[in-house]
Amino acid sequence: MATSTPGTSGDTVLIIGAGGQLGLELTHELRQRYGASNVVAADVRAPKDAETHEAGPFELLDVLDKNRLTEVVQQYKPKQVYHLAALLSATAEKNPKFGWQLNMDGLFNVLDAAVDLGVQQVYWPSSIAVFGPDTPRENTPQLTIMNPNTIYGISKLAGEQWCEWYFRKHGLDVRSLRYPGLIGYKSLPGGGTTDYAVDIYHKAVAGQPYECFLKEDTYLPMMYMPDALKATLDLMHAPADSIKIRSSYNLGAMSFSPKEITASIQRHLPEFEVTYKPDSRQQIADSWPASIDDTRARQDWGWQPDFDLDKMTDDMLLHLKQQVAETAAVAR
Repeated sequence: MATSTPGTSGDTVLIIGAGGQLGLELTHELRQRYGASNVVAADVRAPKDAETHEAGPFELLDVLDKNRLTEVVQQYKPKQVYHLAALLSATAEKNPKFGWQLNMDGLFNVLDAAVDLGVQQVYWPSSIAVFGPDTPRENTPQLTIMNPNTIYGISKLAGEQWCEWYFRKHGLDVRSLRYPGLIGYKSLPGGGTTDYAVDIYHKAVAGQPYECFLKEDTYLPMMYMPDALKATLDLMHAPADSIKIRSSYNLGAMSFSPKEITASIQRHLPEFEVTYKPDSRQQIADSWPASIDDTRARQDWGWQPDFDLDKMTDDMLLHLKQQVAETAAVAR
């Protein structure tokens, strides 16, 4: 089950959901590595980010439109497909039937297209949402009780099992990571329960107070976007025989509470204020792990994160301040 590396011989990569938080940054990273013409960005709408839309091939694509998906795959003949389109946790709870349809039917369409049209590798992200209130919250194991109580988590758990089935039944090289909350400076929050840890930095840099929708002592696993990109690409480039788990790998980097991220920010911005008003997302957070055991990822393909909380805060504030300065310069 050897795979060729995209970009070395004109092979292409297709990223579905390229306009999302992870999709934007993964598109940029892959285009830097393989060349812009070898990485096809696709999304249900044209992203505002010009680099994603204009720097390389872009296709309008609703992953629920199987015929359109077939057209795009036949046109570009990608060796790898990164399927990132999904309705996230808090958003899916407001529209559960559509959340299930997008998350599940979209996955089926991609897996079937890969089998039928000769795609070598598929990447599909899972999430810590696959766990539930009956799962051990501290140092959550790779194999454990999984009883999710959100539409997002239910769909991700089902998706993990389908990915493993397509590997066993069809030999499709599907790979997956259970992401913790992802934090980055290139995109705004997208409707996830962990997105407070993105929004809080934006408010701090803007000189505004932040009202947090979680309790101050709510611990959740988190990861800085450069580490998420590193993990994703390390996994996809690992030899197939080193990938021992075909459902999805636990992935960890750091765990912190809103109180701790506030203190990390206040090292730079001591006047920054946070208040707490927990809402329905608190119940979702309480059903998720507080920390993750990712021993299998470290053993099988050498996973190792680079960022802790303070190092991430330093980098986030630096880049967000630069963005503010650049926006002000353009406005003048």
